[in-house]
Amino acid sequence: MSTRGSGTARDGHHHADPAAPPSERAETGASPTDRVDAQAWQALLEEVDAHGCAATGPILTPDECAEFTAMWDDLTRFRSTVDMARYRFGEGTYRYFANPVPEPITALRAAFYRRLLPLARSWAERFGDPAPWPDDFADWLDICHAAGQIEPTPILLRYSAGDWNALHRDLYGEAVFPMQVVIGLNRPGIDYSGGEFVLVEQRPRAQSKATVSMLEHGHALIFTTRDRPARSSRGWSRAPIRHGVSRVRGGLRHTLGLVLHDAQ
Repeated sequence: MSTRGSGTARDGHHHADPAAPPSERAETGASPTDRVDAQAWQALLEEVDAHGCAATGPILTPDECAEFTAMWDDLTRFRSTVDMARYRFGEGTYRYFANPVPEPITALRAAFYRRLLPLARSWAERFGDPAPWPDDFADWLDICHAAGQIEPTPILLRYSAGDWNALHRDLYGEAVFPMQVVIGLNRPGIDYSGGEFVLVEQRPRAQSKATVSMLEHGHALIFTTRDRPARSSRGWSRAPIRHGVSRVRGGLRHTLGLVLHDAQ
């Protein structure tokens, strides 16, 4: 994959991570979207449904991770940079991609949207809510834009030692897709330490539950954007969910955030 949508790395060749066992390496002969489609989707959807999040297998090769990380220094790719400390979001920095969003990112968003769509519709049915999401991701973005949400939301996040992210939700307007994705671009335990992904679910009439995940190199984590259906004595209740990042203890941590709706 190159930053313009090719399936190869900068030198024209793919390179496997020799430190990773074969089962944890991205298949170098496939595209990232092929790898999305090759995941065990029934099990993933069941886990997201039951627990609010689920980790995939490899989605990006090490070279592809490095290419996304290298985009950080090219400010022409981004529409804005956010210093988390300034807004009391935590410590660290993230950048929103500008239009045109790099084609590999658009393709990944569309691939995850297509696979998550059945669960999104199932959740809407259980909540008794409308399910406004069409089959095609481009059509869904048209709905976002018609609602005034015209800004792209894919983000590149960077955390150094001492950085962290407060619990939050990525809501940018009325048009919301109920799940989103983050992909780890560095090697935990090698490139950085700490920096676990934290998901907190406010259970109906009960204490909150936390799930802590380490983002493996090139792997994705699917997680709930706003609410997950939870069984209760009254049928289905909304279990509000927020996410954040624990303190990075050392090194440098980059992630690619794929929110599946656009922003105002």
